[in-house]
Amino acid sequence: MSTIPLDAATLDQAQRFNRKLAWAPRFKVRNRYLPMLGQALLRVSQIGGKRKLQRQGIGVDGCRIERGGAHGSIRVPLRILRPAGEIKAVILDIHGGGWVIGNAQMGDRFNAARAKACGAAVVSVDYRLALRTPIADIIDDCLAAARWVLEDGLPEYRELPVFLVGESAGAHLAAATLLRLKAWPALLERVAGAVLFYGVYDLAGSPSVHAAGPDTLVLDGPAMAPAMRLLTPDMSDAERRRPPLSPLYGDLSGMPPAWMIAGDIDPLRDDTLQMAQRWREVADVELNLLPEAPHGFIHFPTRMAQLALARSHAWMNEQIARHQRVVA
Repeated sequence: MSTIPLDAATLDQAQRFNRKLAWAPRFKVRNRYLPMLGQALLRVSQIGGKRKLQRQGIGVDGCRIERGGAHGSIRVPLRILRPAGEIKAVILDIHGGGWVIGNAQMGDRFNAARAKACGAAVVSVDYRLALRTPIADIIDDCLAAARWVLEDGLPEYRELPVFLVGESAGAHLAAATLLRLKAWPALLERVAGAVLFYGVYDLAGSPSVHAAGPDTLVLDGPAMAPAMRLLTPDMSDAERRRPPLSPLYGDLSGMPPAWMIAGDIDPLRDDTLQMAQRWREVADVELNLLPEAPHGFIHFPTRMAQLALARSHAWMNEQIARHQRVVA
């Protein structure tokens, strides 16, 4: 179920790293105070980030767009990375962080690599965070960014293919944004592909979420379903499963090709497996389910992470080449 070759040495390295990871704290959302602390520490760690990118030959710009939302006008900050040389595509990146922490700068390392590997301008969304903002409003922020990219926000790249990339909660927001884009069919048709890393597609909890025990790595298994209830207060599970809040249950007709990946020991495994099964009914999907891979594994110093990221770049380059053949 994977196009990523994993030899015995790669799997052994992943197993050894997981044994160390088992001693680390698990991420969970219990209240608003720990996410606030995490966000403050994140911002401290990002000091000097722009200079690091510029030393790599990556240009960094920022802007703030304004759009009408469900509850009035919204302003969404964007971070734009541009590599040296020809620009062949545009990537809209939606960061992870459980909806409660993170910012547009958080993905700089991965986005710089994508920019250089694919010759792409990368636009990252600094969406509002949960606990203070309903997830439906966060989706509004991501939709505003997508419409800006796809309409006239980057006129110099108007003819280029566009990709949506998301990790974890960001993959959820990317899928939800694509569902919302169905209201603008001409814009949705411009999307050449979706790259989704171990997303959350059922906010009432997929089977692997409800079965997750205390020995899961990175994520606190027993706390996951309660956390999703905390983030969607005053809702029943039936309401949580209404799309686009739960993209798994949406009408996926018109979706672009997708590249999806998840780890076999990730409690969110079933979200990706079920989403890939449904997505394949309407578009091509390359699904990668990796053994010995926990949630968030692309952040770890393993050969498996390197191979997965390289394959995601190669898949986007394949879609870019396909687009170039069509327009030639």
